[in-house]
Amino acid sequence: MENALKSPRNLLEVTRYFEDPNVCVEFMAAIRWPTGVECPHCQSKRHSFLRSRRIWKCLDCRKQFSAKVGTIFEDSAIPLDKWMVAVWMLVNCKNGVSSWEIHRDLKVTQKAAWFMLQRIRHALQQGTVKTPDDQMGGFSPVEVDETFVGGKVKNMHKNRKLKLQRLRNEVNRPDHYMGKTVVMGMLDRGLRKVRATIVPNIKRETLQSQIMQEVFPGSKVYTDDATAYMGLGQKFAHEVVNHLETYVDGKVHTNGIENFWSLLKRGLNGTYVAVEPFHLFRYVDEQVFRYNNRATKENALTDSDRFLLAMHQVTGKRLTYAELTGKTDASATTTPEPF
Repeated sequence: MENALKSPRNLLEVTRYFEDPNVCVEFMAAIRWPTGVECPHCQSKRHSFLRSRRIWKCLDCRKQFSAKVGTIFEDSAIPLDKWMVAVWMLVNCKNGVSSWEIHRDLKVTQKAAWFMLQRIRHALQQGTVKTPDDQMGGFSPVEVDETFVGGKVKNMHKNRKLKLQRLRNEVNRPDHYMGKTVVMGMLDRGLRKVRATIVPNIKRETLQSQIMQEVFPGSKVYTDDATAYMGLGQKFAHEVVNHLETYVDGKVHTNGIENFWSLLKRGLNGTYVAVEPFHLFRYVDEQVFRYNNRATKENALTDSDRFLLAMHQVTGKRLTYAELTGKTDASATTTPEPF
């Protein structure tokens, strides 16, 4: 099993290493059960391996199970060797990888490739703050900023332009950001980690409640001079940089989180081209994972390290096609992956 956890170092080695289906199963088993294969139904370690089908049969509950059960790969007809390549490409391509590229390289349909990538993004999803130990800041300053994601009006279809214009007239506010999705982000300078999430608006109560949830009370918080951040000084050491005058005032700036916005939008505009607001949070999680696990002077992570980290996050997560497309009512059924 130790050999099964040997991780390839580049894409060429990935394709060669996982071309044997038995190696894929051994690798997944080593990832899921480092202390030995365990039945996901009754947690028994008494089992027999059916080599011809590459599955196990529990000797206690008598149920059969594979290495895919309980992971994002469950009920997938796509073989594990293609899944491994897709995971490697998504976590290591700096600007992301499109479903059309996966479709061409792995010889699956574009629809299946899109479903694969969305399930991998689900595995990369960042966790929520549960305890004060999970909060950012403390001994290091936190940069906070928000950005707007959405198409330009000049590129919209005529019908969508008219709909947006009617919406602006109804609220009597020619807001250039209306019709866009708001993404809020925070960068811990000490940890060099980012957290980003979709928020419904840029109102003061919305942004500040998010900060109070994510940042340790009393921490240094750097923002721009937006009115939504006024009053943060009551619970944080809040300092502001006025972008009309300067972008850097000593240590007070938001250049770090704005660098993350640049990377995010480069992928959205250049690789994915068009992302619906309903799915945007998954693409944000994808970029957050790559950013937080990038190679730095303090953290010399390699492509192989990112791949292993992602593979350790695939267990215990399941995303059906009905959930992905918002068809979670009783009549919805899981659409099989087409080839």
